[in-house]
Amino acid sequence: MTKTTYDVIIVGGSYSGLSAAMSLGRALRQVLVLDDGKPCNRQTPHSHNFLTQDGETPQHIATIAREQVSRYETIRFYKGSATEAKKTTGNFEIKTDDGSVFTARRLLFATGLKDNFPDSNGFAACWGISVLHCPYCHGYEVKEQPTGIIANGDVAFHYAQLIFNWTKRLTIYTNGKSTLTGIQEQGIKSNSIAIIEKEIASLEHEQGKLKKIVFQDQSSVPLQVVYSRPEFTQNCPLPEALGCEINEIGLLKVDSSFKTTIEGVYASGDCSSMRTVSVAVATGTQAGAFINNDLVTEDFVK
Repeated sequence: MTKTTYDVIIVGGSYSGLSAAMSLGRALRQVLVLDDGKPCNRQTPHSHNFLTQDGETPQHIATIAREQVSRYETIRFYKGSATEAKKTTGNFEIKTDDGSVFTARRLLFATGLKDNFPDSNGFAACWGISVLHCPYCHGYEVKEQPTGIIANGDVAFHYAQLIFNWTKRLTIYTNGKSTLTGIQEQGIKSNSIAIIEKEIASLEHEQGKLKKIVFQDQSSVPLQVVYSRPEFTQNCPLPEALGCEINEIGLLKVDSSFKTTIEGVYASGDCSSMRTVSVAVATGTQAGAFINNDLVTEDFVK
């Protein structure tokens, strides 16, 4: 068992965690980045809408980022999963899956979200490849193509409004009886968007590239791209275990300084904000700066 104390432990070493680490490393802080090497976008082929890296693979961006962050001598990396977190006198303690224990004055969770995929066979394999969640991230590459929306109710209506900007060739698949309101349905149909209420059996694909939607009645429709927003939960349960509040849409509740509702605990990236690479990087940088400001204020008073 190892036991080491740092200024800051960052749980999560993807875009936001690495960005925060760089900010803190440049502020001469002793930082530990704890990561299990399983980012949520690991099967997404390309990242977009991120200046200087548009169209690059997530792995390429992350590799360069880690190489650059590693140049700062006060930053350390540890591969593993955080399994326990607790507040101690003046510090926080993190325990990992191999029994190692680390302590720090501040914690930053950049742990992302866990998508809870529907039962439809093929959905998970297509996620991030041909089943998309964000037109700002992927819409340009599939603009003007026949496109499906697998959603119902308010989510389906919002997606219809949003994606209509990228393509007018839209169909909504509610995967069962529609829960759209009369006004919503009227607005959708007035824009020549069809609504299909059949239950979905599977998404037929080749290596994540969608070929067709197959329904429970064995009928099918050829299609190469759909948008969907599966339910999600926090990827890491430790912030909630510490008492951090979750907001109404399931994200960690943070203030303008990226502080959670527990003093000394911060959050950045997908677990607390808009789900896109550029925002993850930006919030990580800001969180790192705010954490350092918190520490220098505390030390200066002493």
